[in-house]
Amino acid sequence: MELLREVLDLTGTHVGCDTTYCGACTVLMNGAAVKSCTVFAVQADGADILTVEGLEKDGKLHPIQKAFGDAYGLQCGYCTPGLLISAYQLLSHNRQPSDKDIGRAIAGNTCRCTGYQNIFKAIRLAAQSAKGA
Repeated sequence: MELLREVLDLTGTHVGCDTTYCGACTVLMNGAAVKSCTVFAVQADGADILTVEGLEKDGKLHPIQKAFGDAYGLQCGYCTPGLLISAYQLLSHNRQPSDKDIGRAIAGNTCRCTGYQNIFKAIRLAAQSAKGA
């Protein structure tokens, strides 16, 4: 986590609880969602790491990012990077997730603002966008 934020200046990955509870620091490491707060840089050496900054391409938001905005799936935004990465991992493997699938995918991410309804709506919207693409 410190390497991402302090050395590589990838500040989209947030520092939250430092105990893996909140999920604000979620990144993909070799395609698997991990809580970066408990991953040492040496453990990630040579790994393929995707942070929230990697979702946007050529100035264009990823459909998941757009869906979170369109469906009001964020409020304060602190948990959003982790939720976006968790949703990305889910939709990479399951283009038509059920609400149960979505719940399992984001279970490691805590949001204290939204009540989760719009987060689920945003992930369903992103899935629909992916189907139409």
